[in-house]
Parts: sequence; C-alpha cells; structure tokens
Amino acid sequence: MSASQEIYRVTFLNKGKVYELFVRQVYQSDLYGFIEVEDYVFNEKSQVVVDPSEEKLKQEFAGVSRSFIPIQSVIRIDEVEKSGVSKISSGDNITPLPVSFIGGKTDSARKD
Repeated sequence: MSASQEIYRVTFLNKGKVYELFVRQVYQSDLYGFIEVEDYVFNEKSQVVVDPSEEKLKQEFAGVSRSFIPIQSVIRIDEVEKSGVSKISSGDNITPLPVSFIGGKTDSARKD
C-alpha cells in the first residue's frame, strides 16, 4: 500500500457516544494532549440504502477540514486496507478515564 493510499480507522469517545471515522491523516498535534485527524473518507458509493448513522456524521463533519481530538478520548487507531462505514454507536460499556494533563497542586492544596 503506498503512502498516499493509507487509511486509518479512528475510534474515539465524544459526548458519551463512540465515533468511528475513516481518515487519511492522523498525527500528534502541536496542541498539547490532542491528536489531529484530517482528510475524512466517507463511503462515496452510490447506494440505494442510506445508512442514517453515516449520513449524520457526514453532516456533522461537513465543512470541517481538521479535527483535534483529546488523547484521552481515543479508544483505538487502526491502519486499514480500505474504508468502511463511519458510524456512531452508544458508549454504554465504555467509561472514560479521568485524566488531567495539567500538573501541579490543586488550589485547595496550594500554600500561598
């Protein structure tokens, strides 16, 4: 597979739901604690049957050229041979980790 044909399946948590997107570019962001995804790949095949979940994602990401996803929201990133159907599913069985990238003491523990 050539470098220009790489496709990644990015699975992450957003608003209590699990999003699964297919993109061509994934990399660590200059913004601390984020990854960047861009060049979204949606199933462009002309189909009689329309997947409402994928249509909702197309609308949500219409006009978006790049997204910054918090690293603690990422569940998995896979390099795949071809894109599939992007989807949103319930995140009932997934609990996000309470992670803070900001170090130091809290305000209540700080001595002035």
